[in-house]
Amino acid sequence: MKILLTLIAVAALGAGGWFYWKKHGPGSGESQAAVSRPNSVVIETRSIRFAVTAAGDIGPAEQVSVRPEVNGKIEILTVDVGDFVKKDALLFKLDDRDLQIEKDGQDKAVERTRLELQQAEREYKRATDLFGNKLISQELFEDARTKFDLARNSLDRSQKALDLMVDRLRRTQVTAPFDCTVLTRPVSVGQAVSGSGGFNAGTEILSIANLSDLVINAHINQADVTRLTVNQQVDVTLEAVPGLRLKGKVERLAPQSTLKNNIRGFAARILLKDVERVVRPGMTANISIPVASAENVVAAPLAAVFTETNPETRHIERHVFVKSGDEWERRAVEIGVSDYFFAEVTKGLAAGDEVSLEDKAKTMKPGGKSEAKPAAKAGTGTAVSGGQSPRAGTGGGVVGAGQSAAKPAATVVR
Repeated sequence: MKILLTLIAVAALGAGGWFYWKKHGPGSGESQAAVSRPNSVVIETRSIRFAVTAAGDIGPAEQVSVRPEVNGKIEILTVDVGDFVKKDALLFKLDDRDLQIEKDGQDKAVERTRLELQQAEREYKRATDLFGNKLISQELFEDARTKFDLARNSLDRSQKALDLMVDRLRRTQVTAPFDCTVLTRPVSVGQAVSGSGGFNAGTEILSIANLSDLVINAHINQADVTRLTVNQQVDVTLEAVPGLRLKGKVERLAPQSTLKNNIRGFAARILLKDVERVVRPGMTANISIPVASAENVVAAPLAAVFTETNPETRHIERHVFVKSGDEWERRAVEIGVSDYFFAEVTKGLAAGDEVSLEDKAKTMKPGGKSEAKPAAKAGTGTAVSGGQSPRAGTGGGVVGAGQSAAKPAATVVR
């Protein structure tokens, strides 16, 4: 019996608690009223800056795959991954002993042909004197001249062969073409490599890049690319280096669109000059490209600006609902620069006007006014739309016909 009474008491307490929670809990009317959002806002002046944003990967502006021009074996490899190398500094050297032997033989060939030329020159001069005195025949004179010409040609051929051998020896030593950093080094000392003059492209010894000048390869949405121009300045931040801000320049815009991550856009190349060594290839960069701005202008939340099409002129017209005494008055406005939350009002509003965040058209009286309902307390600060803005541009601050550009609800910010 005691157990039964205890169970009945527990059930009664549970039921009472549930009814109390339904009446006074978070879902009650009193609680909902406390957290309800305002439906109007007071117009203030503010600065509006609209920028196109994109993300891209950082890469070197100049990157070179270093390959030998002749076949050989790595004898000296002075650098490793991450080393900074000045221009004209030695990167690697091939074993040139075989080429040195060939060069010595070519030196002796040149010396031999030079001696032969000297001998042929002496005989030609002697034959010239004898022929002038009519002591030798025309045939002997011409033979001496031909021998001299052949010796001279032979010396020229030997000298050119020697020059080619010297050039091959020079190519066994590879120096840095510019100030660079070593990115990769896939070979080691003693490894045999092939030259780039063969059937294939040759063996890659190193890959180097100039990390002082970097580029960002970004994908710009097709809706934004028309606002960009070559040589335009951009702001760059890095996810890997918080707080670092860089200035870049739009170096190139692709003439044809591509599809990336199911987004139609255009490839853009952003140049970064003289960057710090902390910035490295492969990092992700966030790009902000200023498009339009307005300083200290009358600005309205996008949720307060409504758009409709005039049936007679087919022009888009924008309007707001301004509080006038105890009623709401519809007023036409003109929009300038806008960002994702606010729009510049160039005509129709002034600072201090209170506008509605809800469409009052349905409650308007024939005289163009409607009764103003008291707004919920918003605390201190200005209520702004929680929706999103369209892209910036003249008259592009709001969208939709007869609807707000954002949800009627608003958030309060200081």
